Amino acid sequence: MGNKATTASRIQETVPGFFNVRAHFTVAHLIDVGSHMSLIKRPDGKFIVIDTVPLENGLKEEIDALTRDGKDIEAVIATHPFHTLAFPGFYKEYPNAKYYGTPRHLRRLVDIPWAGDITENLTKFEPDIQLRIPAGCEWVAPEPEADNHFVTVWVFHPSGKMLHIDDSLMYFEKPPLLLRFVGFPAKEVFFHHSLEKYILKQRPDAGRLLSQWFQEIIRDWDFDNACVAHNGFILGGAKEAFINLYEKKKEIIESSSTAAPVQNPPPQDAVDEKKCSVENECG
Repeated sequence: MGNKATTASRIQETVPGFFNVRAHFTVAHLIDVGSHMSLIKRPDGKFIVIDTVPLENGLKEEIDALTRDGKDIEAVIATHPFHTLAFPGFYKEYPNAKYYGTPRHLRRLVDIPWAGDITENLTKFEPDIQLRIPAGCEWVAPEPEADNHFVTVWVFHPSGKMLHIDDSLMYFEKPPLLLRFVGFPAKEVFFHHSLEKYILKQRPDAGRLLSQWFQEIIRDWDFDNACVAHNGFILGGAKEAFINLYEKKKEIIESSSTAAPVQNPPPQDAVDEKKCSVENECG
């Protein structure tokens, strides 16, 4: 398992038809945890962009060369409620694609004419791309915004046996020094800390629903590779690594408190975006 070292190109074709871009993203002005986006080429030659990163250091020129100056970008999908920062710049350069966002993207980035909520378009790109949202998790307005970042759309590219995931799963080829100091493992898949800190405590059936959802992913998706948050991709053995992680955490997930109060999310039009700040974003 590990990163595929190829050329100095910003865009790496990790498996046929699946392209990934790694970018810098610094938290607390100290730790570069990285960020990423992917471009998936469909059989008809059109591309689906999964998440965005800043178009700098030659990246726009590479995307233009790959997609005929953006003409072949069919759609851009925002998968993670708190990965928002690069979308305005990407839309400015590629305004002709159709943009699909999470409920939070649609609320916050009102200058982008979104084609729809990705929640209602999960099957739109099948069979080339499959999309699912983890069960048992607050999706419309995850709180606290500062670090409840587990939930995201999981993206599966069947022909490449590839997953694209932000934050639910994490993997560092080589964690930054400060993260290593506090115990972040190298070359090991692990869940985002907010799974145990928040998700399993916010509704009484969260653990049961999420565990069942994980089992469905294992049953339905024949993946072997994964591009995950924030700075690593795994070529070969990704499903085995995920199964091992799930089995390790299964008891904790399924035995999460059944006495936790159900926290009904506020209506989407009642969410107070004034309390949001750029510090809450993680990509």
